[in-house]
Amino acid sequence: MNKKNKALEALLEQKILPLYYHDDATICKDILSALYKAGIRVVEFTDRGEHGIHNFKALKKEAEKNMPGLLLGIGTIKTKKQAKKFIEEGADFIVSPSINEDIAKVTEDLLWIPGCMTPTEIATAEECGAGLVKIFPGNALGPSYIKAIKDIFPGMKFMPTGIGDIDEENLKSWFKAGVVGVGMGSKLISKELIENKDYEELTNVTINTLQLVKKF
Repeated sequence: MNKKNKALEALLEQKILPLYYHDDATICKDILSALYKAGIRVVEFTDRGEHGIHNFKALKKEAEKNMPGLLLGIGTIKTKKQAKKFIEEGADFIVSPSINEDIAKVTEDLLWIPGCMTPTEIATAEECGAGLVKIFPGNALGPSYIKAIKDIFPGMKFMPTGIGDIDEENLKSWFKAGVVGVGMGSKLISKELIENKDYEELTNVTINTLQLVKKF
C-alpha cells in the first residue's frame, strides 16, 4: 500500500484527527504521548510558530522510537517551499488551510488535505487531485452545509475542522450529515489541560471521544 492510501485508510478508520501546536518541544512530545496512549495513530502537528520545524523533527524522532504505527502529518502548509521542507523531514501527510496547486504537485505521493469553504473551492481541490477536503470553519457552516453539497461531489470525502463541542449530539449530527471524520484542535487538546500538564485527562478525554465516533 502506498503512503497516500495508508494515511487515508488510517484516518478513515480513526474518524478524528487531533491537531495542535506548541512552542515547547517537551510539551509537544507529552501531548503526542497522551494521544498515542488513548489509541490515536494519526496526528496533525501544525506549523504555526517559530519552532514548527524543530518541534516536528523532535516529534518524528520520538514517534520512531516509542510510537510504532503512528502517522504524523503537518498542517497549516501554505506554500510549496514549506511543504517540501516538511516532506524532507518525513511528514506522512500534508494539510493546508487553502488550495495551492503547487502544493498539490509536490505532494503527489502523499495524502494532501486542502481547506475549503465554497463549492468552487471544493471543485478546484478535486481538479487538483484531492480526494478528501477539510471544511473550515466547520462551526460557521454546520452539518446542514455538508448535507447540501455532498451529492454535488459524490467522489469527495469531507472532514470539517472547528466543529464546536465534542459531545455526542454534535458529533452525531456531523457524521449523520455525511462526513468521514472531524478535525479536533483546542476542543480536544484544551489550553487548560496543557497548562495544568494533565496529560492523563487528555488521554481519558481522547479515549471517550474515540468511543463516541465509533458509534457512528
